[in-house]
Amino acid sequence: MAKDKKNVYTGTGKRKTSVARVRLVSGKGNVTINGKDVHEYFPYETLVMDLMQPLVLTKTNEIFDVEVSVQGGGFSGQAGATRLGITRALLDYDKTTPSDSENSFRKLLKPEGFITRDARKKERKKPGLKKARRAPQFSKR
Repeated sequence: MAKDKKNVYTGTGKRKTSVARVRLVSGKGNVTINGKDVHEYFPYETLVMDLMQPLVLTKTNEIFDVEVSVQGGGFSGQAGATRLGITRALLDYDKTTPSDSENSFRKLLKPEGFITRDARKKERKKPGLKKARRAPQFSKR
């Protein structure tokens, strides 16, 4: 944990029912999620690649250590929430750069869709149906 509050950047990300609180601290590029290494926490390499995309795109993956506290949901939702949290923390780091400047992080991250929160959630089950929209099989006789 960093003792100097000046160089700690925070961001909160949400996805499905997951909430991730992200802290960027100057370091060597270590990513810890709930006290574990990212490769130990997430079972699939694609999820790790997904949440690292904002850092790789802005070329800051070797500058910051990422500390994440994530709760709720499954692995996919937690990875998406972490990615959004990292993006918001990077925007917090880059807030002094004007947003219309061509080397601002916002200009890099916005076209890739990292700034937008993915609002899709599981639809609720309706009465008389097997799932949200799946109806029982129709039998004429």
